[in-house]
Amino acid sequence: MTSKTKELASKLKRSQFILGEYRALRGLTVDMRVLVWLVRRKAKIAEYLRTHQVKKLQIGTSNNILDGWLNTDSFLNHPLIVYLNATARFPFDANTFDYIMAEHMIEHIEYDQAQMMLRECFRVLKPGGRVRFSTPDMRVLLALHSKEKTDAQRYYTDWVVARLMPEVKECKDVFVINNAFHFWGHLFLYDQETLDLALGSAGFHQMRFYKAGDSEDPNLRDLESHGREIGAEHINQFETIVVEGRKEK
Repeated sequence: MTSKTKELASKLKRSQFILGEYRALRGLTVDMRVLVWLVRRKAKIAEYLRTHQVKKLQIGTSNNILDGWLNTDSFLNHPLIVYLNATARFPFDANTFDYIMAEHMIEHIEYDQAQMMLRECFRVLKPGGRVRFSTPDMRVLLALHSKEKTDAQRYYTDWVVARLMPEVKECKDVFVINNAFHFWGHLFLYDQETLDLALGSAGFHQMRFYKAGDSEDPNLRDLESHGREIGAEHINQFETIVVEGRKEK
């Protein structure tokens, strides 16, 4: 090994060490932040449960702060949000909540993690309570690859390409479908049958499907904000499927 090669190898080792130390420090910072969130969480939960007759839990709140709900997330970007890791046991007693909802969240965790989350939702939901989950509809997305496209499919494809990948000029539908599967942190996409299976496996019954904003229960209407987040409610209506399930008495 030449002296120049040895020097390069030494620099590489030092840079890897520094990178490792940085990652460890960053991880420690995150851990300390979570500890602070956990310390504050108990009091916030107790205050919410004490002051609300109808108890409603939102998982994966992000920017959609809902009035009258216990808004939770694994990352806190607002003082009204309470820390919750949706893939671990929930810090609530059984039969606590009347409603649970999550918008464009379930697709960000693996299927087995979603099953654990749904079982926890079932546990903490009161008998007769309802859950509501909205997520991109895989069947709608895969149908974009049809040779004969509807006006709505062409519009959706062109909208996504123009907004997210303007360099794409050919095979737009293929790029849009791949974007839905691989970007945004998506880990598992659902269609109606898979959502029905997932909720049913966790113990829920009477699954019903809606478009974003719609529900037969006034407590579950007009909750979704994804359309506002992307600045196009018609796009949200096209791509999103919503399922509700009930915990029987």
